[in-house]
Amino acid sequence: MRIMITGHAGMFVEANGRTLLCDPWFNGAYFGSWFPFPDNADLDLDRISSPDYLYISHLHKDHFDARFLSEHVDKATTVLLPDFPLDDLQDALEALGFSKFVATHSGRRVDLDGLRVAIATTTSVADGPIGDSALVVDDGTTRILDQNDCHPRDLSALRALGPYDVHFLQYSGAIWYPMVYRWDEAKMRGLAHEKRVRQGQRAMHYIREIDAAHVVPFAGPPAFLDDPLFALNDLDDDPASIFQDQRSFLRVLEEHGIGRGCLAVAGTEIEVSPGRFEVFEHPANADVESIFRDKAGYLRRYQARRRAEIAAALPALPEPSPEPGVTVARLAEWIEPLLAAAPSVRAALGGVILLDVGRFGVVIDPGEGRVRRAGPDDAGSAGHAFFFDEALLHSLVERRVEDWVNELFLSCRFEATRRGEYNETVFSFFKCLSTRRMAYLEATLRLATRTHESGDGAPGELWRADGYLVQRRCPHLGADLSKFGHVEDGVLTCSLHGNRYDLATGRCLTAEGFDLFTIPLARGPWTGTTADPAVTTE
Repeated sequence: MRIMITGHAGMFVEANGRTLLCDPWFNGAYFGSWFPFPDNADLDLDRISSPDYLYISHLHKDHFDARFLSEHVDKATTVLLPDFPLDDLQDALEALGFSKFVATHSGRRVDLDGLRVAIATTTSVADGPIGDSALVVDDGTTRILDQNDCHPRDLSALRALGPYDVHFLQYSGAIWYPMVYRWDEAKMRGLAHEKRVRQGQRAMHYIREIDAAHVVPFAGPPAFLDDPLFALNDLDDDPASIFQDQRSFLRVLEEHGIGRGCLAVAGTEIEVSPGRFEVFEHPANADVESIFRDKAGYLRRYQARRRAEIAAALPALPEPSPEPGVTVARLAEWIEPLLAAAPSVRAALGGVILLDVGRFGVVIDPGEGRVRRAGPDDAGSAGHAFFFDEALLHSLVERRVEDWVNELFLSCRFEATRRGEYNETVFSFFKCLSTRRMAYLEATLRLATRTHESGDGAPGELWRADGYLVQRRCPHLGADLSKFGHVEDGVLTCSLHGNRYDLATGRCLTAEGFDLFTIPLARGPWTGTTADPAVTTE
């Protein structure tokens, strides 16, 4: 099997006379804020444009590059479809002209002509209704796992599809937290460092559990080339940057005694066969190490090449600019019917949400089910407030973008404040601004509420952690806390997404509505299944 990295989470697989293109990303994404790192513009596109099979892991724009797929990929290729609850991915591909699909079932092998594949999906609300997925490719003698940035909470299905010769996985940040919040620098650096550590713990957990012969850091970080965002790049291995690069993470692996990591960038080719793992020359014999030695210089040169694309990606208000009332009315016409059809969502949203675009503000009021012009008191009472350019709001409203996470929030082109703890439902809401997506979110929250209300006080499996019997599954997204949990000073942290719980009370310290069942061992009358006898504290 031969694998060429096409950049970020992209790869081109050749085996047994068949080819498979995965997650090709070449154009700027999220209002021109993200670009592939390193640059992949010089890759030979003719080589990858007519694959036998195409795999898109999910609809995020650094995986689903609509422009590239439209302009460069043969529409006669067969698409491997993950098993998602909604058909958004297939609809988006059909809109580009693709018509041949192989529907898969999560975790089940599919025999293709010369290849055997399996796609494992995650479909929690936090993943968005479109979900996320990981791909296993087997040529009969070797097997690889393309986990990209999928975060499965139960690895048993993936382990059952192994063992693996190569494991490709995310290790770096792909989020806006905490950088966009209006916190002082000391707090910001502390939270960013904590986030970076958790990302590393999560990746290390996956690496150890999958236990592949070789590991390739993959799917990140992006390059931030626009001047207002340039400082987000981790230029000198800053422990307070969530955007750690490949070379830095490989050093972390070595520090933890994992010497099977491999540096791969766009154009790197890897040959895998029984007992053989060979990395071929990097693209055009480039001095790849120089990218990491002088990262600022490299990115400035990259920036100069892409300035026109950055400028073209940023929307401009039409002339004359619409009156605030027009924008508010259009937003209300769109959002209010969604709120009316989703009472569980409205209840979970809690306080009002403020969108402040400078010239005016808009309030989404879940209690009243209304969208209205913001008043003078709304800034101080909003549960979550977002501050961004009016042109961005106008663009989102005019195009009725149903997933603002996959357009605005990942761009990092905004600032935010919040009163109280993080509310997951707020961001799930902004992923679901269409009738069918909101119906999916509403049904999911109703089911979660019924499950919670029918419980008997001791939910499911329990495990021992630092003197307590604790609910084994994280209330946030169901991660196995006996695997993903880390205890320090009486606080249990789930390294999958960073939720923190006070063991003495079970209270979630990082978000509302996710309290954990916990009871001191000396008082525990329950005799349910327990998992590992103790949680690791590394």
